[in-house]
Amino acid sequence: MIRREEYEYTPKEGFILAHFLTVANVKRSADFYLHIFGGKLIRSGEPTIIQIANSWIVLNVGGGPTDDKPSITLHTPQNPNEFSSFLNIRVADIWRSYNEWQRRGARFITEPKDHGLEIRCYMHDPDGYIIEVGQTTGGLKDIKTG
Repeated sequence: MIRREEYEYTPKEGFILAHFLTVANVKRSADFYLHIFGGKLIRSGEPTIIQIANSWIVLNVGGGPTDDKPSITLHTPQNPNEFSSFLNIRVADIWRSYNEWQRRGARFITEPKDHGLEIRCYMHDPDGYIIEVGQTTGGLKDIKTG
């Protein structure tokens, strides 16, 4: 059992938002997120927790229902062309990130494309999840929040 004080994943107040990915091989996926994005290993094993920038990724193998999710089965993506969610990374310099992460072994679907408000491209992780990498071009400065 992990004690609360053993790792930084436990918030001292409020909450932390983490993205859980069901993976086929925890070590292979952890190596990808640590190597490509320079993540920090918070916890190894099943599950593995990695801090990347100001977020956390939880990696674990799939499995059948449990008492707290009695009708849900977790599995890796079944169709490489159909997704209902993906990671979204915003960078200061997309070409720098694209070139650096490509040198580290990232497999991009296309090079960055200009879409007006942003320049973006996508990559695959070892299980086939897609990761959007984007740079805001400044067009969002006119959008009011709140």
